[in-house]
Amino acid sequence: MNQFQKEFKGISISLGIGLLAYFLAPFMPSFFGSILLALLGGIVVGNLFPLPASYQSGIGFTSSKLLEISIMFLAFSINYTNIAHLGGLSFSLIALVLFSVLLITYFMAIQFKCPGSSGWLIGFGTAICGSSAIAALAPSTTENQDDIAISMAVVNLFGSLGMILLPLVLGGFGLNQTQLGFLIGGSLHSVGNVAGAGYAMGNEVGQAAITIKLARVALLSPALIFFNFLSNKGNPKVSRFNLPWYLWSFIAITIISSVITIPAAYLVFFETAGKIVLTIAMAAIGLKVSFKKLFYSGKKGLAFGLFIFIIQLMFLAGLVLFI
Repeated sequence: MNQFQKEFKGISISLGIGLLAYFLAPFMPSFFGSILLALLGGIVVGNLFPLPASYQSGIGFTSSKLLEISIMFLAFSINYTNIAHLGGLSFSLIALVLFSVLLITYFMAIQFKCPGSSGWLIGFGTAICGSSAIAALAPSTTENQDDIAISMAVVNLFGSLGMILLPLVLGGFGLNQTQLGFLIGGSLHSVGNVAGAGYAMGNEVGQAAITIKLARVALLSPALIFFNFLSNKGNPKVSRFNLPWYLWSFIAITIISSVITIPAAYLVFFETAGKIVLTIAMAAIGLKVSFKKLFYSGKKGLAFGLFIFIIQLMFLAGLVLFI
């Protein structure tokens, strides 16, 4: 009973903060999604009101296990048929940019001396789909909650800034709608960022940008395999296919959802459930983060996030003439 009480306390406070963030998010500015709001809420509560040791076990359980479970729910939103809709040339270019950015991320995060695995997570989130990509990679890459908090904060910041600035900057270059969609959909971090920037430039640009973005999301499974291979290549005892159970489940679900038509109502349910579970996990992660450490460590994360975002934009700008 004592063990149950320890787990219950930590789970309850994580659940409370996470659900509050989820229901408050629609009333907040667009860049304050429920995931970021829960993370910040957890950080504020954890630092202003230090919790007794009896809460830590449940918080640890919520931050790790719910993060893994959320990944499987999020897999239902990935559909490989989006690649077919994109066309061979555009998909090849997007895949080239994505895996190039991952390679640069792997090597340059070390040069920037990013704390822990935060650089890897920032680059992975930038290359693919922001917070969801970080959530998918984090459990197999780091046990440090600060790394996850830094990376989440950085990709959400630059995703929001990019959503505002890219339409203003790109409007003066005389690009056609397909090219604008390629740049926006190939660079911004989350689907929300892409939709906000793309449709601000017109319906056709928005549609093109979303199509490109969904192809990036569809590449999440091979990107996870690729990055796990990179991160374990120096360890001969670890097989390149030795992925955690939840990543194998994630890959299996993405394949099933691409070949079997799942009713829309179920897809909406899975997407909503995944977002709620991930939001609660982020609240628990925030509760374990030191604001002081986040502030000092986050400086290098911000610099690396800006660097990798600019590199990605430069790759896309160099390829846009082929579209």
